[in-house]
Amino acid sequence: MTDLVPGRNAAPAADPAEARRANAAPSPGAAPRPGRPGRRRRDRATPFVLLAPAALVLALVLGYPLVRLVLISFQDYGLRAMFTGATPWIGFANYTKVFTGGEFGAVLERTVLFCAALVAGTLLIGMLVALMLGALGSKMRAAVTFCLICAWAVPNVAATLVWQWLFQPGYGVVNWLLTQLGVFGNLSEHDWFTGGLSSFAVIWLLVVWQSVPFVALTLRAGLSQIPRSYYETAALSGAGGWLSFRIVTLQFLRPILLLVTILSVTWDFNVFNQIWILTQGGPNAATTTLGIWSFTQAFSAQAYGQGAAIAVVTVLLLAVLTSYYVRRLVRAGEQW
Repeated sequence: MTDLVPGRNAAPAADPAEARRANAAPSPGAAPRPGRPGRRRRDRATPFVLLAPAALVLALVLGYPLVRLVLISFQDYGLRAMFTGATPWIGFANYTKVFTGGEFGAVLERTVLFCAALVAGTLLIGMLVALMLGALGSKMRAAVTFCLICAWAVPNVAATLVWQWLFQPGYGVVNWLLTQLGVFGNLSEHDWFTGGLSSFAVIWLLVVWQSVPFVALTLRAGLSQIPRSYYETAALSGAGGWLSFRIVTLQFLRPILLLVTILSVTWDFNVFNQIWILTQGGPNAATTTLGIWSFTQAFSAQAYGQGAAIAVVTVLLLAVLTSYYVRRLVRAGEQW
């Protein structure tokens, strides 16, 4: 006989909140509800709104000077224009003078070679310092890192003046130290800035000394992210130290190396303060780079149009030099 007592065999009543959630949840095969068009448009516009202030500042700080530079390069903008205000349009005449004046080839070659030497030295020494930091203890690593940050934080004008005193003939510390060693004879009165090669050597040491801390600390940050298991796997496969460095360290650091290479090329191609303070492009224009040449044409010869043309050419060359590394950096980022 069937039990007819109410509530004895009936299922318990469902919780109202759970029932509402069950009704609101879509079935597994149901298509998701389309969002509101206004909200989707706001979501797409949010990144552009956030980037707009920075883009506006860059446009004002970099865009206007660059446009003005290009305009001056097509004008007869010399000393007369400073008084009369007349800047007639002369087309590509300034560029013609730059390319046919006989100095462009030598200055360009000197600039590219010096930039290559600076980038190679900075990356090599920076990598060695980064590897050394990884091998040091915590206290010694902190001390070396502090010294690197201090060297990097010194303004390049102040650092250049100190180096100028270090290599000064007569009372420079470097000349005194080399004389005390007795290996090279008496160098107390030796002037390092009377020859092009020795001048570039001093400038190279100065620029590399200032650039290595950034590269070393950046690479050290990348090295700290490499799992130890990668090296253990390479060791189990029979790889030695050099092979492990090639297949593990360099492969993992490739995006970071590309980034610091782009930055180093950009900075070293435009080295100006160190060269101008130490040699002003001398002796006999032996240390004149594109940046120094543009400055002297504009402010020493009062040929502002030609100086602007040299600067525009420098920007274009730098864009060509860095475009290759930028493409590789983008591809490396997509792979990672």
